[in-house]
Amino acid sequence: MSICINPHCSERNNHRDMLFCRTCGSELLLQGSYRVKTKLGGGGFGETYELADKNGKRKVLKVLIDERPKAIELFKREAEVLKVLNHPGIPKVEENGYFLYLPRNTQKHLHCLIMEKIEGLNLSKYIQQQENKPIHPKLALTWLRELTLILQEVHSQHFFHRDIKPSNIMLRADGRLALIDFGTVREVTKTYVAKKAAGDITGIISSGYTPIEQINGQAVQQSDFFALGRTFIYLLTGKSPSQLYEPCTNVLEWRYLTPEISPEFADILDEMMAHSAYQRPKNTQIILQKLDAIDTALPSAINVKRLTKKAVKQESQIKKGIRYANAWMRFLAYLTDLIILFFIGIFFGGCAAYLAYSTGFITESENLFDIGGIVWISSVCGFFPILFSLITSPEEIGTIDIVASLFGIIINWLYFISFEMSAKKATPGKQSLDIHITDLSQNKISFVQANIRYWTKSLSISLLMIGFLITAFTRKRQGLHDIFAKTIITKKFN
Repeated sequence: MSICINPHCSERNNHRDMLFCRTCGSELLLQGSYRVKTKLGGGGFGETYELADKNGKRKVLKVLIDERPKAIELFKREAEVLKVLNHPGIPKVEENGYFLYLPRNTQKHLHCLIMEKIEGLNLSKYIQQQENKPIHPKLALTWLRELTLILQEVHSQHFFHRDIKPSNIMLRADGRLALIDFGTVREVTKTYVAKKAAGDITGIISSGYTPIEQINGQAVQQSDFFALGRTFIYLLTGKSPSQLYEPCTNVLEWRYLTPEISPEFADILDEMMAHSAYQRPKNTQIILQKLDAIDTALPSAINVKRLTKKAVKQESQIKKGIRYANAWMRFLAYLTDLIILFFIGIFFGGCAAYLAYSTGFITESENLFDIGGIVWISSVCGFFPILFSLITSPEEIGTIDIVASLFGIIINWLYFISFEMSAKKATPGKQSLDIHITDLSQNKISFVQANIRYWTKSLSISLLMIGFLITAFTRKRQGLHDIFAKTIITKKFN
């Protein structure tokens, strides 16, 4: 496939051998070398794609859509900075990586930037994938040293990043880290100092990670240390710094959540997050010296290697698709849910029969077993019992049967809907097997998605389980209901 990057094109997918878009006529072979393969994301400012060069090497293409001068200035600055910086933890941009692209039938150029593709997860998604489980202090120490060395390269070129946070740090498949999103970088020049003194600097704010001087448009290189320290509080506690901040005392209460961390390591992080930039380390070299001076009370280097390997293994599993729950596992989870519903149905069936008899809704005692049984069966099987009765013997269905069936169907519906869209992201049956339901971005599903899954799953069952059987053949182990609801069933990593 070859994707057209014209944001106004109505049908952007094209055959991989085409040179011009069949819809809008814009050129598909960018810079005479690159073809866009996949759209990775997009927002109000721009779009991101994966592309391949003539040799099939994958790279990332960023396309700026925002036409405001400030947005263009930041975009150009990112290209210029990445050309200057040279570190394996920073995405590489070739000399001709920045270019202008003119779509067909328009006079407005698109600003484009081709850079190295960093494979992996950002640390925010990594922690979420771990269900907000903190990383070990020894691994944190290793990562902090690695990121400080990356910052050393940035600062040595008289730049500072201004937007360090977990989502802007990537964990590669080999365990190394990379710092991304250099669109907010500033260079320390006489012009910058003059603008800062005049208060003419645009503030870059990421809640919980931005120091007060940067909020006021007075960022310095030590502002990066503050954001880096706050990032490691998130990694070590699994909680956003905003959740740990005490406004009355102006203190971040975090140490009680990390009993395994050494006092020396905790002191370094607190120093990096000092309220005043003057109280923070003067440069990256001081941070590195203090990290080297930490005593050996933390776990051994062997444990660090093990922890890092675990992170790499999990990332490798995610990339290879091993995280998707297979058909057999999903069947066992569904069977477990039916067993649970069996007992729920017995309880509510008895309650319904008692309530109906005590209120005079039914007067004959033999109908007690009928109404209780209908509620019970419908709680387990949903609308299939009443549907079967309507097909085979509609003349025997009365008002009591319909009301009891509806009550049971509601119990069945509520059971699946409420659990699947909850914070647990799974019914009890799925929880017992450590699998959960998410949308394609690994977030919990919405009420609408839960309903689509429920009713399409019911359709799958009525079609001789065909909707379930296709889980064995789809790449992401999606059933018919998953495809319609845009959901996936994933195996949790411990």
